Amino acid sequence: MRNNRAMSAGPHRIAVLALHQVVGLDLGTPSQVFSTARAADGTPFYDVRVCTPGGRPVRSTAGFQVVPDHGLELLDTAETVIVPGIHDGTALTAGTVEPEVTEALRAAYERGARIMSICTGAFVLAAAGLLDGRRATTHWAYAERFRRLHDRVDLDPGVLFIAEDRVLTSAGVAAGIDLCLHVIRLDHGSEVANRAARRCVMPPWRDGGQAQYIEQPVPKATDTSTAGAREWARQRLHEPIALRDLAEQARMSVRTFTRRFRSETGLSPAQWLLQQRTDHARLLLETTDLTVDQIAHRCGFGTTAALRQQLHQRIGVTPSTYRRTFHPRPELVES
Repeated sequence: MRNNRAMSAGPHRIAVLALHQVVGLDLGTPSQVFSTARAADGTPFYDVRVCTPGGRPVRSTAGFQVVPDHGLELLDTAETVIVPGIHDGTALTAGTVEPEVTEALRAAYERGARIMSICTGAFVLAAAGLLDGRRATTHWAYAERFRRLHDRVDLDPGVLFIAEDRVLTSAGVAAGIDLCLHVIRLDHGSEVANRAARRCVMPPWRDGGQAQYIEQPVPKATDTSTAGAREWARQRLHEPIALRDLAEQARMSVRTFTRRFRSETGLSPAQWLLQQRTDHARLLLETTDLTVDQIAHRCGFGTTAALRQQLHQRIGVTPSTYRRTFHPRPELVES
């Protein structure tokens, strides 16, 4: 649900902590994505700034130096702290970080800041003790190393990102974009996040998890792909859709379709369809005056009870509560 810190006066303050051998793309992701999140009048919702320990320059993996305007004191007032991925340093080799970094991160968390990592930035959070006893993720290629160094963390390398309370971790590179869009969605709703995604030329929500990338890339949309069937289903969420219907659209047997669908999306057809229906319901709750019952039927849930159960299971609130939070004029909408 919407983060109360996002509702404070002025733009939400984000500090990006760059360390030695910071991944160039990871470093630029927060400022690029969060800068696209704006109110209807163009007012920015976020203020993103970069810092390093001591305000000193650090080398990036892209062959350039990062010369920041701020030191670790930026974390003292940040409402969100993001640690991009790194490709070198003691956090990766020994599971440790400089005491000043640990102190700054822990102090930020203890005063209520949201803490995030992109890719191998999770090694830094773990070294600072912020992931002990939590679920977390990182780039799948670093999973075994992470487990050796941090056995008190419940690592799940099969997902794109994990949000546990105020600590959020993501997988490699593009998954950092997914996580930033997720945070915008939490803070300001799907409509703002969708606009930000369009500005970034990204889907607002990617199907599946890291599992689809470990052995092979996502297959292109060809005659042997399930992409056509997925698009067919998205246009018919209000109708009953059976597994056999999807397989027929892809001109495959049910068995072949199910296997290929999971390899492409990381989800079963039923899980994927439920995700699509829920996401569409959230959008309708935010942007239309339809009743909850009407939305339930338009999204294929059939009953308000079914929609309520699924929304509560996925984000922990009822449809009416969600609408009161994100609809621009909830008092005019019949629940």
